[in-house]
Amino acid sequence: MKYKAIFIDIDDTLLDYIPCCRGAFDAAMIATIGAEPWAQSAQDELFDLFFAISGRLFSEAKHGLHTIAEVMDLYPAEFIETSGLAEAYGKDPEQMTEVFTHAFRLEWGNSHTLVPDAFSTLEALKNKGYRIYAASNSFGHLQRRRLEKAGILHLFDDTFISMDIGYDKPDRRFFRHALACTQLSPREVLMVGDSMTTDILGAQQVGLDTCWYNPSGEQRNEAAPTYQIKRLEQMLSFL
Repeated sequence: MKYKAIFIDIDDTLLDYIPCCRGAFDAAMIATIGAEPWAQSAQDELFDLFFAISGRLFSEAKHGLHTIAEVMDLYPAEFIETSGLAEAYGKDPEQMTEVFTHAFRLEWGNSHTLVPDAFSTLEALKNKGYRIYAASNSFGHLQRRRLEKAGILHLFDDTFISMDIGYDKPDRRFFRHALACTQLSPREVLMVGDSMTTDILGAQQVGLDTCWYNPSGEQRNEAAPTYQIKRLEQMLSFL
């Protein structure tokens, strides 16, 4: 085998981010303002606003403008402020933000929609003898719970999560920490992920080969990943 281990991202690589996020958002809204008889268009409009805010802040974090820990607090607060929900319901914005954030994180820890081929691909790689490690930016306890609920945690040798480590991808120190813990050299590890910035460029900084999971066929030229796939199972053709 060319590699001994696989580092693999979680969100939008193994777990489908949008349905996971929508489920957590809906639960947070119910906890915050009650089970209102929302029209579907109103629900979708509020989720689109939330998703846009969180997406922008996470994108800024990729470029070093925020830490992931900061973003986790920033986007619920900005959503509550921008949406006008506190004013509309006559509630204190800070209190509403606190309730929303707690409920969102609680449900996020239960969200576990797998992308196609995730389980079968991980199982096949494990059967081939590869060591598999999660490499993710988030809360460690929440990510491990999600992997467990998805039925795939047992396939991992360990999990490297940014808020446990103290460094966020694409920081070199994230990847160096993971390499040190696994006692592997960069040439022995393949990094797999959907983000060109945090996964591909981040891993390349420390000499790892990379596999860009790009199901939509997006055109990007910031880096040249070692491999590019549209379906996870395609890894089995070269691993």
